[in-house]
Amino acid sequence: MNTGKVAVSGWLLRPATRHAWAALGVVLLATVIRAGLRNADGGMDNAIVVRAAEAWLDGRSPYADRHFLYLPGAVLAAVPQAVLPQSVLRFLVPTGVAASLVFGWGCALRIHGVAWRSRFAVLGLLALAMGFAPFGHLVRLGNWTAASAAALPLALLFVCRGRWVAAGLVIGAVVAVKPLLAPVVLLFVFARRWRALGGAVLLPAVVSVGAALVMPDPAGFFTRTLPFLLRGDDSFVRLYEASPAAILPRLGVSQGVASVFALVAAGVGVWCAWRRWRGGGAQVPRVVETAVMLMLAAFLVSRPSYDHYLLVVVPLLLSGALVPGAVVRDKWFWLALVPQVPGFTWPWLEPGTKRAFRDCVTLCVLAFTVARCCLRPGAVTLNAAEPPEAVESAVPVSRSAF
Repeated sequence: MNTGKVAVSGWLLRPATRHAWAALGVVLLATVIRAGLRNADGGMDNAIVVRAAEAWLDGRSPYADRHFLYLPGAVLAAVPQAVLPQSVLRFLVPTGVAASLVFGWGCALRIHGVAWRSRFAVLGLLALAMGFAPFGHLVRLGNWTAASAAALPLALLFVCRGRWVAAGLVIGAVVAVKPLLAPVVLLFVFARRWRALGGAVLLPAVVSVGAALVMPDPAGFFTRTLPFLLRGDDSFVRLYEASPAAILPRLGVSQGVASVFALVAAGVGVWCAWRRWRGGGAQVPRVVETAVMLMLAAFLVSRPSYDHYLLVVVPLLLSGALVPGAVVRDKWFWLALVPQVPGFTWPWLEPGTKRAFRDCVTLCVLAFTVARCCLRPGAVTLNAAEPPEAVESAVPVSRSAF
């Protein structure tokens, strides 16, 4: 039995063939071209940010559009796109999103010591691109979540190599344009890495204040966007929100009860993340599971919360498939992803406005799965005394448990 497991793991860790690389290239290229042909402006979500930059260039407030939910730094970051023709943007943006997802997958692999040229690396990325619907959604929308999907694995790679300050700066740089990764700063609090925490907090603060000072409406994020996020009463946005706070009212539950439930669930998630960190164990699983739990806890309560947010955490979990005791080896992980299989017909849920129900199922089951693993860290069998650098060499040794 163990011999077969060793053979399978060894096969996955070998360099990928040219045919596998060709298949991956075709899938990614087709995804990008399809998105470019369907969207003349690079994707609906990216267009919102570009319009905000155009408004600023015209002397108007970018926060006049209530669907612009980003920090002031995003306005300046989108200026280069605002001066490019749409014929360029329609293909440049999906290419950039796909490249960000590939980069994030590569960093996630390196966290676990897996070579990006291995068969596991190529097949795993193929599985994400072809078997995980949010991948295609994100490329088509051009949402800036792609930056977070690339930055979190990079930051955790720095953490696992002992470079906490660099990790804090990476998180801070991304939060400066979109605050999606803000919950990860609690990881620095748990670890008492105050310099890293300072970088993660001060960098976006400085960038936001500096960018706001050159806006016609410097306080627009606080006077317009923040109240909109807290109310969550936009009829269009509500149809696609996946958090329980948005889904339960659509099932007849009062908004107050739904909000309390989501807050309690998020609080339990943060507690599980804290328990996972305090539980110790091998460096890599400890860091990854704590960070992922923090993000999922935030997704449970945040408004809005979309399906493509899952791309921030799912690749990190999937990349640990060769590590004994990893979350991805739990049957509930795969059950959580079933609603996201492209082309699978779900009774009564096929219209696009009902997609959020299955996204909520995935989010809740995935959060439950990670929480279970956080509360039993002993399931990860790598030696807790190993330094971060030793984890890479430990992955092949653990093949027998695959």
